[in-house]
Amino acid sequence: MALRPKYITFDCYGTLTRFRMGEMTRELFAEQIPADRMEAFVADFTAYRFDEVLGAWQPYEVVLKNAVRRLCKKWKIQYLDSIAQQYYDAVPTWGPHADVAAGLSKIAHEIPLVILSNAADAQIQHNVAMLGAPFHRVYTAQQAQAYKPRLTAFEYMLDSLGCNPEDVLHVSSSLRYDLMSADDLGIVNKVFVNRGHGPGNPAYRYVEIADIGGLPGVVGL
Repeated sequence: MALRPKYITFDCYGTLTRFRMGEMTRELFAEQIPADRMEAFVADFTAYRFDEVLGAWQPYEVVLKNAVRRLCKKWKIQYLDSIAQQYYDAVPTWGPHADVAAGLSKIAHEIPLVILSNAADAQIQHNVAMLGAPFHRVYTAQQAQAYKPRLTAFEYMLDSLGCNPEDVLHVSSSLRYDLMSADDLGIVNKVFVNRGHGPGNPAYRYVEIADIGGLPGVVGL
């Protein structure tokens, strides 16, 4: 039997919007990091960004700059604020994965779509405007004063929607940022969009799809 939740809630960057942090890093640091060590460098940047969102809320610009600063310290290269700023400035320009618009268009007029994003308010609407479908609500870490994977971020979304964990279907390409916390909070209905951002784990009780084109089938549309 297909799921028919009150809301379908989404992670944005990586799941819907094509996340280009890795691509930018390979370009911006190409002259400083040897090619055979670049993937380790990118992985460290991913780890530092994740670590920066685990504590008290701080502006996303600070999250990114702190992560770049720590990355440069570990790799013993010079930190330049102008380089770190390029990441923050680029985020609102990123468009969706190719499969997103068609997949969402089959659902948007049947089930309200919601975004919960680790974004700044000044960034997210530019990205949402490129997704090709209407969204009922867009919530940010700035509004919640907490980043995913903090449960506080998910609680803010549920409280704002006036619904319970069992009322939503949460969709993400990340276990660490989204699906593990959603499971902890009692969001039983989850979809893992396997975009290769990290390994899955069926213990977290999700439906796996390759891209957003598979989502209409999950909800019987």
